[in-house]
Amino acid sequence: MSSSSSLINALFIFVLAGFIGFEVIRRVSPLLHTPLMSLTNALDAIAVVGAIVLVGEHKSQLSAIFGFIAVVAATSNIVGGFIITDRMLKMFKSSRPATKTAAK
Repeated sequence: MSSSSSLINALFIFVLAGFIGFEVIRRVSPLLHTPLMSLTNALDAIAVVGAIVLVGEHKSQLSAIFGFIAVVAATSNIVGGFIITDRMLKMFKSSRPATKTAAK
């Protein structure tokens, strides 16, 4: 009975965090998306460390499989976040070469 109760509590917290996260991100202005992506990359790095710990414990075959899937998913999210951040930063760079003002 206790394990099903803790599972329901965990699912409730997950759904609540999903709704709150969606509302917070939906209201972010487009100019702040690059810093927000950098923050989510840092949070995903924490998820990768947690997933590696889960895989390393070898409590069961199922936990090792889920941990491996978590490592792959979080790592791909980090890589994708850095690619998107790089593309967004390139949008702000000038396409004109900078003029050098040398003292004569």
